[in-house]
Amino acid sequence: MAQPGGGRAVTVSDVQQLVRKKDEIEAQIKAYYEVLEDQKGVGMNEPLVDVEGFPRADIDLYQVRTARHNIICLQNDHKALMKQVEEALHQLHAREKEKHAKDEAEALAEAMNQNQSLPQAFARVNAVTPGSPASISGLQVDDEIVEFGSVNVHNFQNLQNIATVVQHSEGRPLSVTVIRSGKKVHVGLTPKRWAGKGLLGCNIIPLQR
Repeated sequence: MAQPGGGRAVTVSDVQQLVRKKDEIEAQIKAYYEVLEDQKGVGMNEPLVDVEGFPRADIDLYQVRTARHNIICLQNDHKALMKQVEEALHQLHAREKEKHAKDEAEALAEAMNQNQSLPQAFARVNAVTPGSPASISGLQVDDEIVEFGSVNVHNFQNLQNIATVVQHSEGRPLSVTVIRSGKKVHVGLTPKRWAGKGLLGCNIIPLQR
Protein backbone atom coordinates (compact mmCIF):
# COMPACT_ATOMS: atom_id res chain seq x y z
CA MET A 1 0.00 0.00 0.00
CA ALA A 2 1.29 3.46 -0.89
CA GLN A 3 1.78 5.46 2.26
CA PRO A 4 0.43 9.04 2.45
CA GLY A 5 2.84 11.30 0.61
CA GLY A 6 3.82 8.46 -1.76
CA GLY A 7 3.21 8.31 -5.49
CA ARG A 8 -0.28 6.79 -5.47
CA ALA A 9 -3.37 8.62 -4.30
CA VAL A 10 -4.71 7.48 -0.93
CA THR A 11 -7.95 5.49 -1.05
CA VAL A 12 -10.60 4.78 1.59
CA SER A 13 -9.37 1.17 1.82
CA ASP A 14 -5.85 2.49 2.60
CA VAL A 15 -7.29 4.41 5.55
CA GLN A 16 -9.26 1.35 6.68
CA GLN A 17 -6.07 -0.73 6.56
CA LEU A 18 -4.21 1.86 8.67
CA VAL A 19 -7.06 1.91 11.20
CA ARG A 20 -6.95 -1.92 11.41
CA LYS A 21 -3.19 -1.75 12.11
CA LYS A 22 -3.84 0.90 14.77
CA ASP A 23 -6.42 -1.38 16.44
CA GLU A 24 -3.94 -4.29 16.40
CA ILE A 25 -1.22 -2.16 18.04
CA GLU A 26 -3.67 -0.94 20.70
CA ALA A 27 -4.63 -4.56 21.44
CA GLN A 28 -0.93 -5.52 21.80
CA ILE A 29 -0.25 -2.56 24.13
CA LYS A 30 -3.24 -3.60 26.26
CA ALA A 31 -1.91 -7.20 26.42
CA TYR A 32 1.52 -6.03 27.61
CA TYR A 33 -0.08 -3.78 30.25
CA GLU A 34 -1.95 -6.87 31.46
CA VAL A 35 1.43 -8.68 31.77
CA LEU A 36 2.65 -5.85 34.02
CA GLU A 37 -0.58 -6.00 36.01
CA ASP A 38 -0.01 -9.73 36.60
CA GLN A 39 3.47 -8.95 37.97
CA LYS A 40 2.21 -7.51 41.26
CA GLY A 41 0.73 -4.51 39.47
CA VAL A 42 4.15 -3.24 38.35
CA GLY A 43 3.57 -0.36 35.95
CA MET A 44 5.94 1.40 33.59
CA ASN A 45 7.87 3.33 36.26
CA GLU A 46 7.96 1.27 39.48
CA PRO A 47 11.51 0.30 40.59
CA LEU A 48 12.65 -3.26 39.82
CA VAL A 49 15.02 -3.37 42.81
CA ASP A 50 14.21 -3.63 46.50
CA VAL A 51 15.11 -1.07 49.19
CA GLU A 52 18.58 -2.57 49.47
CA GLY A 53 19.19 -2.24 45.73
CA PHE A 54 18.83 -5.94 44.90
CA PRO A 55 16.68 -7.15 41.98
CA ARG A 56 13.17 -7.88 43.22
CA ALA A 57 12.54 -11.58 43.76
CA ASP A 58 8.73 -11.33 43.80
CA ILE A 59 8.39 -10.56 40.09
CA ASP A 60 9.66 -11.95 36.77
CA LEU A 61 12.14 -9.21 35.86
CA TYR A 62 12.65 -10.48 32.30
CA GLN A 63 8.89 -10.42 31.60
CA VAL A 64 8.52 -6.94 33.09
CA ARG A 65 11.49 -5.50 31.16
CA THR A 66 10.32 -7.10 27.90
CA ALA A 67 6.75 -5.85 28.39
CA ARG A 68 7.95 -2.33 29.20
CA HIS A 69 10.29 -2.26 26.19
CA ASN A 70 7.56 -3.54 23.85
CA ILE A 71 5.02 -1.02 25.19
CA ILE A 72 7.43 1.88 24.47
CA CYS A 73 8.12 0.58 20.92
CA LEU A 74 4.43 -0.02 20.24
CA GLN A 75 3.48 3.42 21.56
CA ASN A 76 5.98 4.99 19.13
CA ASP A 77 4.53 2.88 16.30
CA HIS A 78 1.03 3.93 17.37
CA LYS A 79 1.98 7.62 17.32
CA ALA A 80 3.53 7.30 13.82
CA LEU A 81 0.48 5.38 12.59
CA MET A 82 -1.93 7.98 13.94
CA LYS A 83 0.02 10.62 12.00
CA GLN A 84 -0.37 8.50 8.84
CA VAL A 85 -4.12 8.11 9.45
CA GLU A 86 -4.46 11.87 9.95
CA GLU A 87 -2.49 12.63 6.75
CA ALA A 88 -4.49 10.05 4.76
CA LEU A 89 -7.82 11.46 5.99
CA HIS A 90 -6.61 14.98 5.16
CA GLN A 91 -5.69 13.86 1.61
CA LEU A 92 -9.05 12.14 1.13
CA HIS A 93 -10.90 15.20 2.40
CA ALA A 94 -8.86 17.57 0.20
CA ARG A 95 -9.45 15.37 -2.87
CA GLU A 96 -13.20 15.20 -2.14
CA LYS A 97 -13.27 18.99 -1.74
CA GLU A 98 -11.36 19.43 -5.01
CA LYS A 99 -13.74 17.05 -6.83
CA HIS A 100 -16.77 18.90 -5.41
CA ALA A 101 -15.34 22.26 -6.53
CA LYS A 102 -14.60 20.83 -10.00
CA ASP A 103 -18.14 19.41 -10.30
CA GLU A 104 -19.60 22.77 -9.27
CA ALA A 105 -17.42 24.64 -11.77
CA GLU A 106 -18.41 22.23 -14.57
CA ALA A 107 -22.12 22.56 -13.70
CA LEU A 108 -21.79 26.35 -13.68
CA ALA A 109 -19.95 26.36 -17.03
CA GLU A 110 -22.61 24.09 -18.52
CA ALA A 111 -25.42 26.31 -17.23
CA MET A 112 -23.67 29.41 -18.61
CA ASN A 113 -23.15 27.76 -22.01
CA GLN A 114 -26.79 26.72 -22.06
CA ASN A 115 -27.93 30.24 -21.20
CA GLN A 116 -25.66 31.73 -23.86
CA SER A 117 -26.97 29.36 -26.51
CA LEU A 118 -30.64 29.92 -25.62
CA PRO A 119 -32.41 32.38 -27.94
CA GLN A 120 -34.12 35.42 -26.45
CA ALA A 121 -37.81 35.15 -25.58
CA PHE A 122 -40.28 38.00 -26.15
CA ALA A 123 -43.46 36.74 -24.45
CA ARG A 124 -44.64 34.33 -21.78
CA VAL A 125 -47.63 31.99 -21.48
CA ASN A 126 -49.39 32.80 -18.18
CA ALA A 127 -52.56 30.70 -18.61
CA VAL A 128 -53.59 27.59 -20.57
CA THR A 129 -57.20 26.31 -20.58
CA PRO A 130 -57.53 22.50 -20.35
CA GLY A 131 -58.87 20.94 -23.56
CA SER A 132 -57.96 23.98 -25.66
CA PRO A 133 -55.80 23.84 -28.85
CA ALA A 134 -52.89 25.32 -26.81
CA SER A 135 -53.29 22.64 -24.11
CA ILE A 136 -53.52 19.82 -26.71
CA SER A 137 -50.34 21.08 -28.44
CA GLY A 138 -48.42 20.77 -25.14
CA LEU A 139 -48.03 24.48 -24.44
CA GLN A 140 -47.57 25.07 -20.69
CA VAL A 141 -47.90 27.96 -18.24
CA ASP A 142 -44.55 29.84 -17.84
CA ASP A 143 -43.31 28.74 -21.28
CA GLU A 144 -41.30 31.68 -22.67
CA ILE A 145 -41.97 32.19 -26.38
CA VAL A 146 -38.96 32.51 -28.68
CA GLU A 147 -40.75 32.04 -32.00
CA PHE A 148 -44.45 32.06 -32.78
CA GLY A 149 -44.81 31.26 -36.47
CA SER A 150 -43.07 34.17 -38.22
CA VAL A 151 -42.90 36.31 -35.06
CA ASN A 152 -39.60 36.42 -33.15
CA VAL A 153 -37.73 38.77 -30.80
CA HIS A 154 -36.45 40.87 -33.74
CA ASN A 155 -39.85 41.71 -35.27
CA PHE A 156 -42.17 41.47 -32.25
CA GLN A 157 -43.76 44.81 -31.37
CA ASN A 158 -46.92 43.91 -29.46
CA LEU A 159 -49.42 41.08 -28.94
CA GLN A 160 -51.28 42.14 -32.10
CA ASN A 161 -48.39 40.54 -34.07
CA ILE A 162 -49.26 37.15 -32.55
CA ALA A 163 -53.02 37.71 -33.01
CA THR A 164 -52.48 38.41 -36.74
CA VAL A 165 -50.44 35.21 -37.21
CA VAL A 166 -53.12 33.18 -35.35
CA GLN A 167 -55.96 34.58 -37.50
CA HIS A 168 -54.06 33.83 -40.73
CA SER A 169 -53.19 30.30 -39.58
CA GLU A 170 -56.59 28.97 -38.50
CA GLY A 171 -56.66 25.21 -39.12
CA ARG A 172 -52.96 25.16 -40.09
CA PRO A 173 -50.12 24.03 -37.77
CA LEU A 174 -47.87 26.79 -36.48
CA SER A 175 -44.29 26.18 -35.40
CA VAL A 176 -43.87 27.56 -31.89
CA THR A 177 -40.52 27.51 -30.02
CA VAL A 178 -40.45 28.08 -26.26
CA ILE A 179 -37.93 27.99 -23.42
CA ARG A 180 -39.09 25.63 -20.69
CA SER A 181 -37.02 24.94 -17.54
CA GLY A 182 -33.91 26.30 -19.24
CA LYS A 183 -34.33 24.18 -22.40
CA LYS A 184 -35.56 24.94 -25.92
CA VAL A 185 -38.80 23.08 -26.77
CA HIS A 186 -40.63 22.96 -30.12
CA VAL A 187 -44.44 22.81 -30.13
CA GLY A 188 -46.80 22.30 -33.09
CA LEU A 189 -49.84 24.52 -32.42
CA THR A 190 -52.91 24.57 -34.70
CA PRO A 191 -55.22 27.55 -34.05
CA LYS A 192 -58.86 26.41 -34.42
CA ARG A 193 -62.40 26.84 -33.16
CA TRP A 194 -63.09 24.97 -29.93
CA ALA A 195 -65.64 25.05 -27.07
CA GLY A 196 -63.95 28.06 -25.46
CA LYS A 197 -63.07 31.61 -26.48
CA GLY A 198 -60.64 32.41 -29.32
CA LEU A 199 -58.55 30.04 -31.44
CA LEU A 200 -55.83 29.11 -28.88
CA GLY A 201 -57.23 28.89 -25.36
CA CYS A 202 -54.18 30.40 -23.72
CA ASN A 203 -53.11 33.82 -22.49
CA ILE A 204 -49.82 35.34 -23.59
CA ILE A 205 -48.15 38.41 -22.06
CA PRO A 206 -45.13 40.34 -23.41
CA LEU A 207 -41.86 40.02 -21.48
CA GLN A 208 -40.49 43.21 -20.01
CA ARG A 209 -36.87 43.49 -21.10
